[in-house]
Amino acid sequence: MKKETVFCGSGVAVITPFIEDRVDYNALGRIIDFQIANKTDAIVICGTTGESSTLSDDEHRGSIAFAVERVAGRIPVIAGTGSNDTKYAIELSCHACDVGADALLLVTPYYNKSTQKGLVKNFLTIADAVTKPIILYNVPSRTGCAFNTATYKELAKHERIVGVKEAGGNISAIAELFAECGNDLDIYSGNDDQIVPILSLGGKGVISVLSNIIPAQIHDICELWFSGKTKESADLQLRLLRLINTLFVEVNPIPIKAAMHLLGWCSDEIRLPLCPIEDKNRDLLIGVMKEEGLL
Repeated sequence: MKKETVFCGSGVAVITPFIEDRVDYNALGRIIDFQIANKTDAIVICGTTGESSTLSDDEHRGSIAFAVERVAGRIPVIAGTGSNDTKYAIELSCHACDVGADALLLVTPYYNKSTQKGLVKNFLTIADAVTKPIILYNVPSRTGCAFNTATYKELAKHERIVGVKEAGGNISAIAELFAECGNDLDIYSGNDDQIVPILSLGGKGVISVLSNIIPAQIHDICELWFSGKTKESADLQLRLLRLINTLFVEVNPIPIKAAMHLLGWCSDEIRLPLCPIEDKNRDLLIGVMKEEGLL
């Protein structure tokens, strides 16, 4: 069964800027335009980096609708609509489809977790209810709930389940995923330090945190690889490794939001239970950004 590829290259897991405890749509619009101008291949709105877990329902729906309108068809918009409540995930996913999102990003159920049988039922139920392609999102360090390969194989049979954002970090497990499902699912790196390793296995690209501040370079890692310049791609990945690691010195999205603030894109406002970056880590971030010529 030939499935639609949502995008190839670099998708940005875009932050949600706040001002006085509300979504700063002016800043979000500028960020989206900057991303598109600098070769980002897809906008991922309301993912983990977008603080989806602390957005109200109105903010979540509004941010998706705003992104679709602002992008205006220039590149795909992928809406984060996953939940640990299948019914709510369907409602949010149907809304994203209705307002024109090009695809959905669905995380594994968090906190209540799930058996593998429950994962299959959850995602098939959502897939049957929506009209747009689905990218599954595996990030067990945050959810406590991971896909196994057999579950991926079962879900890959559904025509609307087309891809995986893999942020599990275990490259051996990811290699097994490629071996078993690589012909049926497009696989994207969910970790900025594993873009080239996943591309080397046949990956379609990355959904990136780092792209918030240097979108052109993340696009170039992928484009160089796809054009056969594999050493140049790997060299760029490795050159950015210190910056990548610094952006995870505290839990995402605390450091990337601090970096965006330092660059003048938005306030550093972040919602509890997350809080602004520690002073020592802000100093580290400033130093690394200066080394990269960003400040």
